Amino acid sequence: MAAYEITDHTYDVIVVGAGGAGLRATMGAAKAGLKTACLTKVFPTRSHTVAAQGGISAALSNMEQDDWRYHMYDTVKGSDWLGDQDAIEYLCREAPAAVLELEHFGVPFSRTEDGKIYQRAFGGMTTNFGEGQAHRTCAAADRTGHAILHTLYGQSLSADADFYIEYFALDLLMTDDGACAGVLAICMEDGSLHRFRGQTTILATGGYGRAFFSCTSAHTCTGDGGGMVLRAGLPMQDMEFVQFHPTGIYGSGCLITEGVRGEGGILRNADGEAFMERYAPSAKDLASRDVVSRSMTIEINEGRGVGKDADHCLLDLSLIDPDHIRNRLPGIAESARIFAGVDVLKEPIPVIPTVHYNMGGIPTNYHGEVVNPTAENDDAIVPGLMAVGEAACVSVHGANRLGSNSLTDLVVFGRAAALRAAEVLTPGAPVRKEAAGATEKALERLDRFRFADGSTSTAELRDRMQRSMQQKAAVFRTEDTMREGVGLVKEVWDGMSDISTADRSMVWNSDLIETLEFDNLIRQAQVTIEGAVERKESRGAHARDDYPNRDDENWMKHTVSHHNEDGTVSLSYREVHNYTLTEEISYIEPKERVY
Repeated sequence: MAAYEITDHTYDVIVVGAGGAGLRATMGAAKAGLKTACLTKVFPTRSHTVAAQGGISAALSNMEQDDWRYHMYDTVKGSDWLGDQDAIEYLCREAPAAVLELEHFGVPFSRTEDGKIYQRAFGGMTTNFGEGQAHRTCAAADRTGHAILHTLYGQSLSADADFYIEYFALDLLMTDDGACAGVLAICMEDGSLHRFRGQTTILATGGYGRAFFSCTSAHTCTGDGGGMVLRAGLPMQDMEFVQFHPTGIYGSGCLITEGVRGEGGILRNADGEAFMERYAPSAKDLASRDVVSRSMTIEINEGRGVGKDADHCLLDLSLIDPDHIRNRLPGIAESARIFAGVDVLKEPIPVIPTVHYNMGGIPTNYHGEVVNPTAENDDAIVPGLMAVGEAACVSVHGANRLGSNSLTDLVVFGRAAALRAAEVLTPGAPVRKEAAGATEKALERLDRFRFADGSTSTAELRDRMQRSMQQKAAVFRTEDTMREGVGLVKEVWDGMSDISTADRSMVWNSDLIETLEFDNLIRQAQVTIEGAVERKESRGAHARDDYPNRDDENWMKHTVSHHNEDGTVSLSYREVHNYTLTEEISYIEPKERVY
């Protein structure tokens, strides 16, 4: 270990990740007078928030009368009653202020004729507790995430936050008593190692979509925060709930925003039928994503799919005014042209359900503080550790996230984490010291992969994992297929003992970084599929042919999963929060979820 020279840094707040949630937390902490560092493995404006297209939800009432309580009802229903209603209330109540704050920061939202922020319809968003269609999704054309990300990066720079760009976080540094002292990271440019100690560490590392073969996620979405948390002996929550977006471009997986259907796009089968009318008579193409994805899959499985292999559907934009497409959906027209060879003004886009979002993640409360349940306290927090964004499970999305709630999640809880840090931390206060041997343990893992001389490449193992997850943890699930998947993914884990890396250097070693990322992915793949096998019901995105109904009596509870170093998974459960924060709204009782 003496071969590695380590540079030490001390901060009040360390943020890992520079997407929407990470930047909002970074900006908020820095503006509160806390010395703040933001570590990011890609340049901030390349973070995956840049790919968010359709918009950010908030009950602004710019298109019709709206109310945050309607938004909360829709989010609870969308979650299939697995969301914590205190956190959901916080999300929906704070959303309007968070969006107006973004406007004041400089986000260039599209405008209505009278100059207000333009809002479009999205799936599952209703008025008056489910009676009408809400236009709640605030949009900057179809590049909303891009606009928000660039704006928040500028704001973070103006707040004098320190950025460590193209730094890859290796592991959390934990204390003897289970608190987080900081992280160890590698500067990918020159291979130098850096130990960051802080009063609190905020993980904003995004989802782990690349555990699957076909997904809308960037190749950088490898769940690095989740991997670090699992290695630290801390749990993940509700990992079996993986959202398939109905409209990934067939063949490439590139996202086509739900905003297309919000503007009037229609899904059609091989017969040209607008088939969603049969599955969701009220909401039709704007039912929640899990409902639309399953409906498309049924159409394909029953022989009404499109193409020579009858394996996809079509998204028809012919009813949308061409000028509206040019003004409100320019990026979609471009993506369809590049990735599908389609002119959307003349022909439909071939689409297929594609892995898009992880509802599960690092368990937190609505302040962003990481939760580690104990026998005495279901909501016990981990001192010095927070998580926000897709890396976290607050849980506002429960079993299924509504479209355009993700960007709201990022800014509301990124802000909440910064507010909490400002409330409980004193600028310049002493930081914790990690346990003896914590740094050495992280370096041993780095060394093991850097000098791995087995016979199986990282790419081969990763491909096996991705294909196994795609086939065995799909839109529809059964005991037998998932049991096969558990075995296949465990075989991949066992194969890591024979892994090989070719590059031994420390300078921009992409072979090493991809191997470290794969180690993060395979752990989360295991807890995902094992949690799915054990959940004997259908709820939200978790749809089982052998257990087709939701079972509130036995399964209205969060799955808590630990990954053990021998590659086994330990599962336990914690209660869903069935209470609200204020008397402004009462607990929303479970009922049948139909659209």
